[in-house]
Amino acid sequence: MLKASIAPFTITSASATQGYDSPTSVSRRQALKSAGRLSFNCVALGLPAFITNPASSAAPEVLRLPSITRGLSAEQIAAHLLNRLGFGPRPNDLAMVGADPLRWIHGQLAPGSLAIPDTLSARLDEASFLKRHPLQLVQEFRALQRAQAEAAGNALPTGAQIEAQTGLQVSAQMQAMVGAGVANQAAPLSQNPNPNPNAQANASPVGRFVTSIARPAMESRLLRALESPRQLEEVMVDFWFNHFNVFQGKNILRVMTGHYEHYAIRPFAMGRFRDLLGATARHPAMLFYLDNTLSVAPGTRGGAVGANRGLNENYARELMELHTLGVDGGFRQRDVTELARILTGWSIQPPNRLANFDPPSAPGNLEHMPGFWFNERVHDQGDKEWLGHRVQAQGQKEGEFALDVLAKHPSTAKHIAFKLAQYFVNDQPSPTLVAKLAQVFLEHDGAIVPVLASLIGHEAFWAKENMGVKFKTPYQYVLSTVRALGGNPANLAVVSGAMAAQGMPLYGCPTPDGYRNTEEAWLNPDGMNKRINFASTLTSGRIGTNVSTESLIRDLGPLVSESTKILARATANDPALASALVLAGPAMMRR
Repeated sequence: MLKASIAPFTITSASATQGYDSPTSVSRRQALKSAGRLSFNCVALGLPAFITNPASSAAPEVLRLPSITRGLSAEQIAAHLLNRLGFGPRPNDLAMVGADPLRWIHGQLAPGSLAIPDTLSARLDEASFLKRHPLQLVQEFRALQRAQAEAAGNALPTGAQIEAQTGLQVSAQMQAMVGAGVANQAAPLSQNPNPNPNAQANASPVGRFVTSIARPAMESRLLRALESPRQLEEVMVDFWFNHFNVFQGKNILRVMTGHYEHYAIRPFAMGRFRDLLGATARHPAMLFYLDNTLSVAPGTRGGAVGANRGLNENYARELMELHTLGVDGGFRQRDVTELARILTGWSIQPPNRLANFDPPSAPGNLEHMPGFWFNERVHDQGDKEWLGHRVQAQGQKEGEFALDVLAKHPSTAKHIAFKLAQYFVNDQPSPTLVAKLAQVFLEHDGAIVPVLASLIGHEAFWAKENMGVKFKTPYQYVLSTVRALGGNPANLAVVSGAMAAQGMPLYGCPTPDGYRNTEEAWLNPDGMNKRINFASTLTSGRIGTNVSTESLIRDLGPLVSESTKILARATANDPALASALVLAGPAMMRR
């Protein structure tokens, strides 16, 4: 047993401390092995974390911290807030947040009040996937695919086959873009289930084109998560993208996923759930990913052709099961079929209907989602019976009505409340907390900020048994370690590569339920070893980050256990190793 007194709290925990008694005798190999045992054992045991309410002036009426937080330090409350409402502290963050935690919380709940630093804006390169129409990107991608296949001597897909896959056609003009040297192109790009958009091995025109679109999108997400002061907004982008997941590896989504995040997720991440629902329902990426472009009323002409002609229930099912009501939300198979009928015609605009790919409207405009098209010709014109409602034929208005019903449904409120409570509080949140959040969701017409404010002000958020129990996903762990060093790595491919190596490639979840955020999904020996290896890479200075071990311990405060400090200081003659041990410690694995 290790009993460590760390003012102003005391923790008592079981941990593997053998070999720590003689600091000067610890070798690099022994230290790394010990760190692995310590991290895995402590993480698996679920050691407690800590949080406090500082003595400060009265909180604004918008939000007050519950009495359960009294008696704990400002540093502890700051560490908890930065770990749960952000991706962990950067240097000096604990002092900044601890000085006035309520002010920080209010800023997070109103992200527009926080300016994006000029240094961050200068690094963002989002024009490649935002200033061009998403269907223009699709056409270019398809033209290059066809030319590359032709150059390799492979059979070219027919226009009908392309339409069956995408609902789009490739124009002669786009095929002509390939230019000279096509005969020397490599074989067609494979459909890798976990694509790495940064791999320069794809020297073909298709690979280069995909990289030119996917890399800036990846860098935008990571840079904002690492450097933006709007940490809660970035956390909610992660939450909502997984909730409304699309898979970058599916065909044309290789060049559309960044656009989807910035048009369907990011503008509404702190807004109203109905807006999120409508934006994702209209975006070409979702319509293609869940095959609604293939869904047409039986017997109609137009839309996709081929073997899948007729109703496709994929999107209708996931819309209710994953996006709104939940698997136990009270719908039946007939409701799935009827919703699929309602959503026939919700599709992607044929490129030949676009006027020279006019610049798309700015993100956040629900009425003008670039690429969305309601195809009246393939819509099921009959009346429908769905969730107890008789839905008369009204074209696109039927789908809008369905989204209205789903957004306001009590089962949706419960489903979203559970997922938020699970993400922010505990893998198995209390029914009382879920019920409270669901009530707030309904009372505020699905507005996200009041729900988050209610969650942050709830005793369950601050309860000792819920502190430090959420095991970080690879995405959260990698970001938190880079932030802890205060680093701004020039090569973000190392960061995204570490996430992929740990089983969580960015935009790479192939299933519509998105990545899970529970301990069961991520806590395993192989995953822990890969985290330790990344921590070692990070502190070696190979990606441009460097900080002293003592500074790191100070900047992380309560997020470094006493046993980790002992181990790190025992290897002080190897600063990179010592810092790696801090980042690989058990407290850093949880939030």
